[in-house]
Amino acid sequence: MFERIAIIGVGLIGTSFALAIKRRVTSGSGTIIIGVDPDPQVLEQAQQRGAIDTVGTMAQAASADLVLLAVPVRQIPLVFDELMPHVAAHTVMMDAGSTKQDVIAAARLTLAERFPQFVACHPIAGSERHGPMAADAALFDGKNVVLCRTPENTDAAVEIARLAWQAAGANVIDMPAATHDAIFAAVSHLPHMLAFALVDELASRPNAKLLFEHAASGFRDFSRIASSSPEMWRDVALNNRDALLRELDAYQRRVAALRNMLERSDADAIEALMQRAQNARERWLSGQLDAFNRDDGQ
Repeated sequence: MFERIAIIGVGLIGTSFALAIKRRVTSGSGTIIIGVDPDPQVLEQAQQRGAIDTVGTMAQAASADLVLLAVPVRQIPLVFDELMPHVAAHTVMMDAGSTKQDVIAAARLTLAERFPQFVACHPIAGSERHGPMAADAALFDGKNVVLCRTPENTDAAVEIARLAWQAAGANVIDMPAATHDAIFAAVSHLPHMLAFALVDELASRPNAKLLFEHAASGFRDFSRIASSSPEMWRDVALNNRDALLRELDAYQRRVAALRNMLERSDADAIEALMQRAQNARERWLSGQLDAFNRDDGQ
């Protein structure tokens, strides 16, 4: 399928993608995977994992058949700047960022006539761990990748991006960029902010040692994603700021309502809220998504 693939950013996502492609595509195919990263240590680790065949420059990456930008989203415009003078006419570029409207705007501005060759993507897969040593060839197996096509995209570029993610084991779904950013502000970006904020709040208290000595599975479950990359999630929060602020406001209204119930000692209202939440989560886990459209909210 590809003679040369370039991975810019050999962290969890970039290295996992390389391992997945090697697992499914490159055996006997002659495909070469080039790694590009400013950190020599992570490049060495990616090579140790067998994810990349060689280390390259931005100029070398720009002439590959496929380029994956797997860097924090606020770094993506800088990568576009470095790639642009060297992008070949046959090269397809795609990203793996968690926000899409900002990335597309940066690509349109910077890539100019090469913009149709860029396909905005977001793999809905990851881990609280990060770096090439946390990479997993099966990370994308059965997971969704959101593809946000633009009017300028060529059919060929979109098809190549789709085939690449499918080769990595993923299911590809199409979605407008604005819809993507609104959805993931609610179900991904907001939960990460809450986890970071809760852990930071407890850790800043004078009795933090005592609190963490007694924290158990419930706290571990809730706080797991606070172990995620701070650099990555800082960028996600800032780049999807408006949508995330709306979600934080909505969440604060719901917490304020719960606080009011507690002040009133309104046991029935508290239990009803908790029951609705439990029912919703069980429907989600069991795939009964049509039930969310019912008028009774249950």
